[in-house]
Amino acid sequence: MTQSMATAIGFTAVLMWALLALLTIGSAPVPPFLLNALCFGIGGLIGLVWTARRGFGVLRGVSWKVYAFGTLGLFGYHFLYFTAFRIAPTAETGLIAYLWPLFIVLFSGLLPGERLRGQHIVGALVAFAGAALIVLRGGVDLGGASAPGLLLGFGCAITWAAYSVLSRRLGNVPTESVTVFCLATAALSLVAHLALEQTVWPANTLGWLAVLALGLGPVGLAFFTWDIGMKKGDIQLLGVASYAAPLLSTLVLIAAGITPATPVIGVAALLIAGGAALAARASASAPKSL
Repeated sequence: MTQSMATAIGFTAVLMWALLALLTIGSAPVPPFLLNALCFGIGGLIGLVWTARRGFGVLRGVSWKVYAFGTLGLFGYHFLYFTAFRIAPTAETGLIAYLWPLFIVLFSGLLPGERLRGQHIVGALVAFAGAALIVLRGGVDLGGASAPGLLLGFGCAITWAAYSVLSRRLGNVPTESVTVFCLATAALSLVAHLALEQTVWPANTLGWLAVLALGLGPVGLAFFTWDIGMKKGDIQLLGVASYAAPLLSTLVLIAAGITPATPVIGVAALLIAGGAALAARASASAPKSL
């Protein structure tokens, strides 16, 4: 598999995450951790089908430390994310939580064989500015922000960036291992649900279809394609390109008639595209050995 192909596969995760908001709205009133348990359970089933083509013996050769790492990354991120928004349900929390693409770019410079250039950093900052316009387009409410919630939002950004970048160091670990990550995350999410939430199921057939779609895509297959991108693709370019997720998500909500279109969206699109172009230019002028 070439680096370009792996990067393209990794970007499909960003495309799937663009549907996360719409499908999550459609899954209401299912509480977050129950939704997590259902979706990761579906994602784990997808992984079992994927793994069956090579044989389940491939999973036995993976260290328990890798399984612990992957489960901590997936479950830890979502636990911190949901808890942060419970404490501080503000745009600022969302913006801080969305620092993870920038951290991926910065952390990637610590990896063997990777060269972090100035254009990568500038591109990430420009794209972050575009994402900030989208997240904060409803206005800033510093008075309603809660420091613990913002701190947890920062923690979830660090967690996902660390999970993504460290996955590169596990390049020899088969992507099928994500199957176990998903199933373990589903089990832990169920425990968190039973401890913290009241059970509420989807209200109708459309709600169940939204849950199924989440498990098949944004909270399922996306983690497998992201793993391929992080291990074999252009990690800096993928980090910057990840800022397309909030933009694409907003465009999907506009198309669905849930969010109004505004000039801010156009400016944000230009910033995100410009940031990604800078990162792509930097990657093209600095070939890396894998």
